[in-house]
Amino acid sequence: MDIQDFIKQLNQVQELMQKENYKEAISIIEKLKEIETESDYNYNLTHRLYQLDSNARSLFNQQKILKIINELYSSCDSISFQELNQVLNEKHKLNLSNDILQREIEILILRNLISCKIDREKLIF
Repeated sequence: MDIQDFIKQLNQVQELMQKENYKEAISIIEKLKEIETESDYNYNLTHRLYQLDSNARSLFNQQKILKIINELYSSCDSISFQELNQVLNEKHKLNLSNDILQREIEILILRNLISCKIDREKLIF
């Protein structure tokens, strides 16, 4: 793939992320990562690819976490990270470490998308 096509694909990933279509964005990123390992693109393009990869995966995780938390919000007062992780795994095949899960929840709180507290290994609504 030439550089211009690679850049177009990176731009497409950004557009998909703006539309919150993270699953498709991650799919394209995976293909670009394979191409990138076989080619010799400049550092800036490689850096942009891996930055988009990190952001897309984090936003995908947050999207799924937010959906589950909104479902649980009215039915319980709190949930442990372990229980939340189990629900995420069962419903979305998403398996995160407790540290990553907590970080994603902290980001959701900072983005004012959820209002809850973190108390040790528990999320309190």
